[in-house]
Amino acid sequence: MGLQRQGWLVWVTLLSLGVSVSCVRRSELFQYGESAGDRVLEQGNDRTQELVLDKPLLFYDGKFDRVYINTNGFVAVERPTAESEYLRNMPASFGMIAALQGDLDTSDGMGKVFFRHDSSPATLRLAAQHINRAFPEDDEVEPSHALVVTWDSVASHKPHIRGDGHDKQRNTFQMVVASGETVSYAILLYPREGMQFLSTSSGGESEPLRAGFSKGLVKFLLWTTRQGPYYQITTSDEESVRKLAEQTNSGKRGVWVYEIGTSPYFTAVAPGEVTELPAEAGQERVSYNVQEEVVAAPERPGGPVHQPQVVEYAPYEPERSEGQRLVYLEPGERRVDVAEQQVPQEPYGEPLPVHPVQFQPHQPRYQPQNPEVVVVDDSLINVDVFSYNFETCANNRQKCSTFADCRDYPNGYCCHCRPGFYGNGKQCVAEGKPQRMNGKVSGRVYVGNSLVPEEFNNNDLHSYVVANDGRAYIAISTISPRLGPSLLPLSSLGGIIGWAFALEQPGHENGFSLIGGEFTRQAEVTFLPGNEKLVIKQEFKGIDEHDHLVVNTELEGRVPEVPAGSTVQIDPYSEIYQYSSNLITSSATREYTLNLADGSTQTRTFQWRQTIVFQSCPHDEATRLALPTQQLSVDQVFVMYDPGNQLIRYAMSNKIGSIHGGQLEENPCFTGRHGCDTNAVCRHGQGTQFTCECATGFTGDGRRCYDIDECRETPHVCGPHATCSNQPGTFRCECIDGFQFSSDGRTCVELARPVDHCQAGTHNCDIPERARCSYTGGSNFICSCLQGFVGDGHTCQDIDECQPGRCHQNAVCYNTQGSFTCQCRPGFHGDGFHCSTEREKTQCERHRESVLSSTGFGPRGPRPQPGQYVPTCDALGAYEPTQCHGSIGQCWCVDRNGLEIPGTRTGPSSRPPMCIDQGVVPQPVGPTPRPDVHPLPPGTHLLFAQSGKIEHIPLEGYDMKKSEAKAVLHLPEKVVIGVAYDCVDKMVYWTDITAPSISRANLKGGEPTAVISTDLVSPEGIAIDHLGRTMFWTDSMRDRIEVASLDGNQRRVLFDSDLVNPRAIITDPPNGHLYWADWNRDSPKIETSYMDGTNRRILVKDDLGLPNGLTYDPQTSLLCWADAGTHKVECMNPIRSDRRQVLDGIQYPFGITSYGKNLYYTDWRRDAVIMADRPAGRETDEFQPQKRSRLYGITTAYAQCPAGQNYCGVNNGGCTHLCLATPTGRSCRCPDNAVGVSCVEREGRY
Repeated sequence: MGLQRQGWLVWVTLLSLGVSVSCVRRSELFQYGESAGDRVLEQGNDRTQELVLDKPLLFYDGKFDRVYINTNGFVAVERPTAESEYLRNMPASFGMIAALQGDLDTSDGMGKVFFRHDSSPATLRLAAQHINRAFPEDDEVEPSHALVVTWDSVASHKPHIRGDGHDKQRNTFQMVVASGETVSYAILLYPREGMQFLSTSSGGESEPLRAGFSKGLVKFLLWTTRQGPYYQITTSDEESVRKLAEQTNSGKRGVWVYEIGTSPYFTAVAPGEVTELPAEAGQERVSYNVQEEVVAAPERPGGPVHQPQVVEYAPYEPERSEGQRLVYLEPGERRVDVAEQQVPQEPYGEPLPVHPVQFQPHQPRYQPQNPEVVVVDDSLINVDVFSYNFETCANNRQKCSTFADCRDYPNGYCCHCRPGFYGNGKQCVAEGKPQRMNGKVSGRVYVGNSLVPEEFNNNDLHSYVVANDGRAYIAISTISPRLGPSLLPLSSLGGIIGWAFALEQPGHENGFSLIGGEFTRQAEVTFLPGNEKLVIKQEFKGIDEHDHLVVNTELEGRVPEVPAGSTVQIDPYSEIYQYSSNLITSSATREYTLNLADGSTQTRTFQWRQTIVFQSCPHDEATRLALPTQQLSVDQVFVMYDPGNQLIRYAMSNKIGSIHGGQLEENPCFTGRHGCDTNAVCRHGQGTQFTCECATGFTGDGRRCYDIDECRETPHVCGPHATCSNQPGTFRCECIDGFQFSSDGRTCVELARPVDHCQAGTHNCDIPERARCSYTGGSNFICSCLQGFVGDGHTCQDIDECQPGRCHQNAVCYNTQGSFTCQCRPGFHGDGFHCSTEREKTQCERHRESVLSSTGFGPRGPRPQPGQYVPTCDALGAYEPTQCHGSIGQCWCVDRNGLEIPGTRTGPSSRPPMCIDQGVVPQPVGPTPRPDVHPLPPGTHLLFAQSGKIEHIPLEGYDMKKSEAKAVLHLPEKVVIGVAYDCVDKMVYWTDITAPSISRANLKGGEPTAVISTDLVSPEGIAIDHLGRTMFWTDSMRDRIEVASLDGNQRRVLFDSDLVNPRAIITDPPNGHLYWADWNRDSPKIETSYMDGTNRRILVKDDLGLPNGLTYDPQTSLLCWADAGTHKVECMNPIRSDRRQVLDGIQYPFGITSYGKNLYYTDWRRDAVIMADRPAGRETDEFQPQKRSRLYGITTAYAQCPAGQNYCGVNNGGCTHLCLATPTGRSCRCPDNAVGVSCVEREGRY
């Protein structure tokens, strides 16, 4: 356990099984507060304070002499990132010890975070009691120092509302990290009365608090990083948070103890072992005779009390991300005893890539009761992580190879390859079939005395093995001439593949037969006499979907120089392999001959040691027996470096047999001289007789073998709802979209479709005007009251915010449903929060006044001098968006500061430009709200932009339900131009020209998030491909059209030429088409292209004026546009080009959308949404918002996505990055910023 002292602890353990089972109370926490010597963290949200420690603490395999205390319920061992990067995105990218991590707040003055580094006897004694009680079978621990952090009465961070604070729910909890020289423990304490809330809001959705440990990002290979190991105490379920105060792993309800760091070796986070509790009723205390020292404490939080107990803690299911899996840790399986020399039994679940170490851990104690679940990153699991389960073949058959049978044993199941195949049962290959291996090589190798290394950066490695004669060929690409010759002696770099598929002598088995294709191999090469060392690490990842063995190789170290032009000769050699249940080792001293360019020769030597770590099935006694030592014989070794192609090649013949050597059999099957086809197996007979038999999946006489196309010869081999893909020697079944394999791994069953009750309207939340229904996955949802209401979400009541002092003393407060308004009294001006008798002049008014004051006076007041420009201001004092100079007959657009927007000036004979109001800021009606989203009720809606908000109009059939229209998104001081809707994730996307930016928000409930905020000037039109998960937009100032993934990370310019004023843009995802309008006054046009940017062409260029709005109806295949210059709405089929007029005499349309037989467009002159019957060619209704101002973009929010598919809709079209649909396929495109990213561009059908 780290710190050890033999003593009386065992006696205490035996007598403490029935002591108090009461929950930990606040008074039983470690003493805290300023009177205890604590420092206080700065109050607020997401505050961090560095604390330098007198002695280091251990966390995973590192030592840290400073930590960072954070408001949000955790301690970090490195400076944490901003909370936006880790809230809802656990595990974090930095080392974190999370007691109860969430979006917490102490800014109201009531909550505080106390912390100190403590070495007092009372604190250390109490820490030792908790630790020793949690691990009763280990030696006693005596920590030497402790970090104590207490979150006292902290609240959930919410938008600030005046007057709140005392009525908030608050949590109090504590973390103590107690350390010695070689070990650190985390003690987490959760008093029941201190746990008042279980979730905080993040991104507009409720997110359960999190407890656990994360190492953060760790170095992977050479230049990259990946997520390190982490341990989750809680899950995404609030119930797991509630259990923190109700259960335990330490014998004290609400107290949790974990071993989180050891030195010199670290295995895994180890939880406390006392996880059973007797009933509380009637058994609260049992006396015993052992005296324990108890330290008294005041009732103020901080009195340590030692009350051992046992708690039963049910297992839970943590969330898993890609590349991770569940590993069940048994109570006794915590760390490695260096003194033990046995090899562990690895889990027979999903295979574990295991890195060899310099010690061998002991066998675990298999105790199947109540296993705990730990989330482990595959890349970092060592030989010290164990699993155990009683699962049977009934629901695990799919984990076996297609060519294996599953067999149940008393303690679990094992997989066994069928006759004609070999392997470990999880992976089986056909006897006699050639095998291929692909992989990458990374690392750094120094040559000779050079100080500059030769770099490997994902160099390709390929291998081919003729299995029926053991011949292996290996090639590594892009090897520099400086390094290539010096790697020639290392034939064993690829020799592991020779061992895996070596020709088997009678009674012996090659590597793949024994352990399959998933294992790790580490080799250390020491060259003599210079003692240069090279370490080779290889991770074999099994057989991929192409039937190739996959391996990653890393090289690190130094090799002696082999002069250019030299050749290397390697004589036949043998190597002894020693086997145990999960470990294989070998070592040897080898010689090679160096033939120099001058004709001289040198004999050199190196020492070779390697370790192969794998997992076997622990349930089959036969596989657990010690395997015999075997000898690998390697001859016909050929090595060559090709400087022209920068390739290094190795070839060798491999046989596995007895350590006594000799050729036991002269049968050609054992010598490899049989002449069978490379896809055949050699069957030996008497003496030298043999037969050739085509491998499974091939047909022929054995001398010539041909692949069998199982998909063609047996069309229904895969069963219903599945597709068949032929491969050499085999075939592959895949379920079609909407289906998945059942537990047998072969039958395709329809996916269970969860019900989104929020969308379906079958929830029991209060009405949408008072409550929000938030979908949480599966068929689950959460009800919560909207801001301005109080209740449980099922019933919400309005809060009367009109309390004294809410508004200015010269204003009147009016309570409204969910909010309030402040209005200055007559004679006063202001927003209701600040009122004065005079209104401050605006910038435009001051500008205008300065021009007029510098001129003369006429009979009616100030008059400008002839030829001088005087700005015009609107009723609110802002610059009119269109400014004109009457003397010269020119007009232009200005921004909110009155500055001319380049490229907008028109001459005397032209119409004034159609300028967008850059300065619209709605007058405050009540407190300026935090940007928030109000979820839409079920059904189809219209979404349209009006200044700083997005509003919706429900549709009943095709008619507008105008009485139910309201704002769904408030964005004060923003000018939203274009809007688009993603029917898959129920997200609204919009462009904003004030920031400028492209943002989105979830209409089920959530906060606005900017997805693109750089390299934009005036983003206007926006469109979504809901199948390919991309968005397209226009920028009228940069004159270009771009595409990006919906998160904005992958971004690419499609067009940046022949554009002047692009605005409207629309997609046709099922057909792979893109349409946009350019209102260039000199040459307006409507264009189209494929969604990948190819086949660009002009659709319409005649009789256009200002084509602002554009929409496409997938049902009728009609492309329609609204033109503010010709005052018409027109439609056409883009394929037939049958243009026809729908409306004439309209005023100033901006945006347009369609639904069914209707068109809906926004009009600047009418400040309204107008509905038109397209077939009838007439307007039928209009909606004017309560606030009259310009309306911009409009779109349809479909209740269900429109029918249709494209090639990007499944598996991203097989693309690594952007998948852009075309009418007959798709194009895979790389983002413009794809520097150093493995991105593949290709075109065609998928």
